[in-house]
Amino acid sequence: MVVLIQEVLREPAKAAVFLVLAVRPGSEDTARALLEDVAGLTRAVGFRAPNDQLSCVVGIGASAWSRLYRAPAPRELHPFRALSGAKHSAPATHGDLLFHFRARRLDLCFELARQVMARLAGHVKVLDEVQGFKYFDERDLLGFVDGTENPTGAKAVAAITVGDEDPAYAGGSYVVVQKYLHDLDAWQALPIAEQERVIGREKISDIELSDADQPANSHVAATTIVDPDGTERQIVRENMAFGSPGAAEFGTYFIGYAATPDVIERMLHRMFVGEPPGNHDRILDFSTAVTGSLFFVPTAEFLEDPSPAPAATTPARTAGNPADGSLGIGSLRRSRT
Repeated sequence: MVVLIQEVLREPAKAAVFLVLAVRPGSEDTARALLEDVAGLTRAVGFRAPNDQLSCVVGIGASAWSRLYRAPAPRELHPFRALSGAKHSAPATHGDLLFHFRARRLDLCFELARQVMARLAGHVKVLDEVQGFKYFDERDLLGFVDGTENPTGAKAVAAITVGDEDPAYAGGSYVVVQKYLHDLDAWQALPIAEQERVIGREKISDIELSDADQPANSHVAATTIVDPDGTERQIVRENMAFGSPGAAEFGTYFIGYAATPDVIERMLHRMFVGEPPGNHDRILDFSTAVTGSLFFVPTAEFLEDPSPAPAATTPARTAGNPADGSLGIGSLRRSRT
């Protein structure tokens, strides 16, 4: 049987919208019905501009899982774990649902987000909404290329995909999101050579600094995770710049996909607490984390047909939608044949 997975792996998008929502008590049926139809909504909006690669990835938080599904939660799904180092902290913020909309154009992301929110109106509370963009040649607002070390091909699939360790959710993924705000005035006051030592790369060429020149507290050093056997652990980042010049708000929306949250949690521990403790990532002297949430990304197959759904809260069929799940008036679901 072929498992339909969500489109986590795509070529880098030019625009994105991130929505983190809380499902209101009593609205679980509505939220679950929307998740069943989100692939159809994405197809309907994206059909207008097929070359602009609209996609949507949905993540479900630990506190929402048991409210939406009878099935046991994925093995490693838990609330985001806050971190406090000697100087910097990574807060944990609530989130029941994450929607990651991506495309080559922001209007497509905007329209799909609008359609999703129209379906959920009155049933969710928006906890965070960010419109992201690519800044010049794949750089963040600090001026450095972002996502250089993303794996590709089979290595990318292995890095993000749950396998036999949790067979009930094989094909799924975990995703961590954090919103960072930058002190651009302080950052831009640094000489470029010092900026390069903070990041661990040359600013123009994007070449990693040599081992001799790489500070132990650089961002590259802090986020490189190597197992005792020498295996480097990888994740897939889809970070986006965001900001409001009028409000002097500038930031990076970090979004990292992985087969296990342990990899990202180890990275964050090294960044905020340090190994050894106190050796924190120097980028945090200029970037402050203001949110932090962890979600599980189930397969598209699970979203469209969760089995089993909660017996007492199975959503009623839309009028005109046959019981076999085929296309009916008002439905965006694929027919099943």
